[in-house]
Amino acid sequence: MQDGSSSGLALAPPTLNPWRGGGNLLFLLENLVLKDFRIRYRNMSLGMLWSIANPLVMMGVLTFVFTRIYPNPAIPHFAVFVLCGLVPFNFYSLALNAGTTSLLDNQSLVKRVRCPRRIFPIAAVLANCLHFLIQIALLLAIAFMFGYRVNRFWPWLGLIWGLEILFMCGLALITAALDVYYRDVRYLVEASNVVMFWMVPIFYSLEMVPERLRLFYLLNPIAAVVVAGRQVLLHSRAPDPMVLFAMTIVSLGCLGLGFTVFGRLERNLADNL
Repeated sequence: MQDGSSSGLALAPPTLNPWRGGGNLLFLLENLVLKDFRIRYRNMSLGMLWSIANPLVMMGVLTFVFTRIYPNPAIPHFAVFVLCGLVPFNFYSLALNAGTTSLLDNQSLVKRVRCPRRIFPIAAVLANCLHFLIQIALLLAIAFMFGYRVNRFWPWLGLIWGLEILFMCGLALITAALDVYYRDVRYLVEASNVVMFWMVPIFYSLEMVPERLRLFYLLNPIAAVVVAGRQVLLHSRAPDPMVLFAMTIVSLGCLGLGFTVFGRLERNLADNL
């Protein structure tokens, strides 16, 4: 990602004090989100279509493998089933990678602009929400193609996906601050994406996990989002209360921890950039 000083971001002078009014802070947040979104697709001929192409390719590959090579007849409409897992996982992967490097990617802005520095990892997560929405629209379209219809439990989806966004904001605050002091953090984050791909029930159901390990799975908010989303979209029922409770507690706890950790490490951020 390019440095913020050369990205064409229209900002107020370095003496900007967003605490004099929420408008300046919202202006900065909006521009950071749009900057990250535009830079991602700059010079790409397909542009935002990549947000659709990536999950479609993965869906096709996993569907072929687990319906032709290792068939699992217990899971109907496997393409929709696997896409319910891929969409939340893709958001996790993109948002965490972007959030982790957000302070270093915008280091000239961090040093020059007087604003709460936590806005940079949060903006990185929110920028990826645009891709998240595109992939959610794709998921709903594929679900309609396979015969699934709107049901009265769909409002739960907003809460489920909203909790994932809160979780990612908290996680990005932690990793972004740590990455300034320990530059290896970004590589640990990249490695976590591989681990998470297998630890989230993307191409297998929660019922296939040994019962003694299911609570451990549900403490992973990304896995909980996948399970709850399938319950609403594929089974037309409200999310399991235990799944929703675990997701809410861990997501809000991570957000609170993120603000705490970032606040503790924020004082010397500029000196270490």
